[in-house]
Amino acid sequence: MGDSISAGYGIQREQGWVYLLQQNLQRGEQGWHAVNASISGETTGGGLARLPGVLADHQPDIVIIELGGNDGLRGYPVNRMRENLIKMVELVQDAGSLPIVVAMRIPPNYGARYTRAFDSVFGEVAQSTQVPLVPFFLADVALDQTMMQEDGIHPTAAAQPLLLDAIWPHIEPHL
Repeated sequence: MGDSISAGYGIQREQGWVYLLQQNLQRGEQGWHAVNASISGETTGGGLARLPGVLADHQPDIVIIELGGNDGLRGYPVNRMRENLIKMVELVQDAGSLPIVVAMRIPPNYGARYTRAFDSVFGEVAQSTQVPLVPFFLADVALDQTMMQEDGIHPTAAAQPLLLDAIWPHIEPHL
């Protein structure tokens, strides 16, 4: 469950990190597969609204929640984002699945107070619900202009293997 970062905005879907994750999973012997339920522009509120249907349709064992970036870019209240993420985690747990929360960051031009509050939400949610947290997985690409599309927000196709490399160690132990 993600936004444009996981939906592969601006690149072919087959170049995105979720597709590359599927390729990794197919090499394993456990029979795992990935379902990309990501939508460009998705917020935590939209993800929360869609999550019950996704859980019912796919009955996943693990749900990676990569949402919040659009909430921050739109200046949504951090408390609402936190509540939405916690509800998503609880829905995933109630379905018997393992939620994994992915931390996001926003540019500092939103002000120090908002940026700090935004950045801390993901760790707070993971800690309060006792679920795994993936640190900001764009850290190795976000400041490298060659790895980002012209908009400065979305990673290029070349960056996608690095995103998978950043998230894989947090997924693999749960397979």
